[in-house]
Amino acid sequence: MKLNDYLDIHPEVEDALNKNLPIVALESTIISHGMPYPNNIETALMVEDTVRSNNAIPATIAIINGRLKVGLTNKEIEFLATNDKVRKISRRDLAIAVSKKLSGSTTVASTMIIANLAKIAVFATGGIGGVHRGAEKTFDISADLEELSKTNVCVVCAGPKAILDIGLTLEYLETKGVPVIGYKTSELPAFYSSKSGFNVDYRVDAALDIAEILKTKWDLSIKGGVLVTNPIPIAFELELVMMNKAINEAIIEADKEKIKGKEITPYLLSKVNEITEGKSLDANIKLIQNNAALAAKIAVHYIKG
Repeated sequence: MKLNDYLDIHPEVEDALNKNLPIVALESTIISHGMPYPNNIETALMVEDTVRSNNAIPATIAIINGRLKVGLTNKEIEFLATNDKVRKISRRDLAIAVSKKLSGSTTVASTMIIANLAKIAVFATGGIGGVHRGAEKTFDISADLEELSKTNVCVVCAGPKAILDIGLTLEYLETKGVPVIGYKTSELPAFYSSKSGFNVDYRVDAALDIAEILKTKWDLSIKGGVLVTNPIPIAFELELVMMNKAINEAIIEADKEKIKGKEITPYLLSKVNEITEGKSLDANIKLIQNNAALAAKIAVHYIKG
């Protein structure tokens, strides 16, 4: 297989790969499905700038006309932000999207796959998918968790998305052997809040130490990713009780409207933003920027190792 048959690597990213410079992969679902216009474009460009200001090269990943894109032009970001025919692409959809020459934004799972193909080891996102509330009846479990168990990419996030069953998500990750690291925290952050009531597996206080864990894990041929959870800065976090109330209201609405499958997460995030009068969107933007900065620092140390 020739990767060039499927993969388009942006010249800036290709130059960084050739020179062994630090690179941070970024997902594109936040552009097409996670935020309203124009916040989506502004956030995507701001996050790329944050990676650069922390001495790494950003590589936003998407699928455009069947091509796996590693690094996007501003025009491609605008296309994803404004085209309502852009699909949400996870692992199950990748081959179909490529063979049918479709366009789509990448979830955590599909971003990990494409980043790994391009030999990018560190990826920043807002929050990961996980076990949905009520999964004991619906079996709604994100493909992100399975991908973390099999693909060698470090995912830096603010914890599982707050709309999920966080306890069951942690149990699933434990079963799959995925290390869950808290950056400067012993408590798992819950996306909009730095608190969840659940502990991480390990607290690590330096990006250098995280980079050394990645190198050691993969040197030992222990397959799979590492989840680094980075709490939202306290100045921007939302009160956990208020957030849970908003999420519960949104879940009731989703149930009434029979929203299911891959449509559920964007629906709930949009509904929570509406209920919180925009506060959750502001928090989302801040936490993604915070994660991008940490991911860049980890990537810098990982390349040096």
